[in-house]
Amino acid sequence: MQKPSRRLDLSVQYVCNPEGLPSRTQFRTWARAALEGGAQVTIRLVEADEGQELNKEYRGKDYATNVLSFPYDTEPRVFGDLVICPAVVAREAAEQGKALEAHYAHLVVHGMLHLQGWDHEDDASAEAMEQQEREILAAQGYSDPYE
Repeated sequence: MQKPSRRLDLSVQYVCNPEGLPSRTQFRTWARAALEGGAQVTIRLVEADEGQELNKEYRGKDYATNVLSFPYDTEPRVFGDLVICPAVVAREAAEQGKALEAHYAHLVVHGMLHLQGWDHEDDASAEAMEQQEREILAAQGYSDPYE
């Protein structure tokens, strides 16, 4: 049996001020670390108003959130979009006393797992997903994001 391709076609869209944000290379590194097969993914970095609008439209929650995942297909490759709101990410990192880079890494890994079908809808799924995130991030040199 042939192994699935690990090719990652990644587009990063900065629809906000890119100053101080991770580079395309960093996003690629984090996304690839969480990828089990091949993928075509867009990461879109947005202002809070766009993040809030998307969260309200697709999740029924009227606030900007840190990351939204939009999976389109998982077979034979993952196709999907991640929408990240830097204002929320920066606020959360400061509130939680986390390094900003580590928080971005965590959210990209988290979002990429969602694109591959992982969820945290019940306790068992949440624990499994969190453990997978811990392992991926530890391999990248980041500490446990849930500590």
